[in-house]
Amino acid sequence: MSEPLLKIQHLNKTFQSNKGSVQALHNIQLHVKEGEFITVIGPSGCGKSTLLKIIAGLDVQYSGDVHLGGQPIKGPGIDKGFIFQEPRLFPWLTVEKNIAADLSLRDPNVRKKVDELIELVRLEGFQKSFPRELSGGMAQRVAIARALLRNPKVLLLDEPFGALDAFTRTHMQEVLIDIWQKNKTTMIFVTHDIDEAIYLGNRVVILKPRPGAIRNIVSIDLPIPRKKTTTSFQELRLKVLSEFEKIEELELVDSSGI
Repeated sequence: MSEPLLKIQHLNKTFQSNKGSVQALHNIQLHVKEGEFITVIGPSGCGKSTLLKIIAGLDVQYSGDVHLGGQPIKGPGIDKGFIFQEPRLFPWLTVEKNIAADLSLRDPNVRKKVDELIELVRLEGFQKSFPRELSGGMAQRVAIARALLRNPKVLLLDEPFGALDAFTRTHMQEVLIDIWQKNKTTMIFVTHDIDEAIYLGNRVVILKPRPGAIRNIVSIDLPIPRKKTTTSFQELRLKVLSEFEKIEELELVDSSGI
């Protein structure tokens, strides 16, 4: 059996505040294979974004082991792509220059890669457009293309479709699945939406809060393309919902002091 691409073992994260120390993550253990699409879901405050930032190398103040490709993660790098909740494009640059970022389009290899990514994220014809001329979904596609430019080992997505309307969000889910199937990039996607987590993921990691810990991991063995109206999809939805109900019951017990 091959080694997992991402290996997280006994990960603990504590924040310091005026009221003392607050544990954000407790004993997280997760192995992700190369080419997997993992979705992470849980109540607000369960540490989803914190976990993503640690994998990205944006937060290195923790205990435990986090390895990518057999190497400990010591900071940010081109082997990790990160998509934020908003696109964060440079408003003075065109689509193609935003994707190229600090690389020159005069380099034929960069030019070729940017053109391939524009086609991959379905933005043909918008190469010369500026961010102000794009819809929210199109802007996020530019951000995804930019993150894929250097062929990262893992693409980390922190609720990238949360601000989009329902129609655009559904379309972007289809675009992302298409990108994943064609590019085979390992993806870890944080969301608050249960349907989105099931629709996108090979596995759904369910976190519980205070402190953030893995409650359960649900495997999604549905063929692609997936339909949210099928009986099998709804059965998985009920399974994930039942985990949330158990989390709420535990929180009620904790808050009551029983």
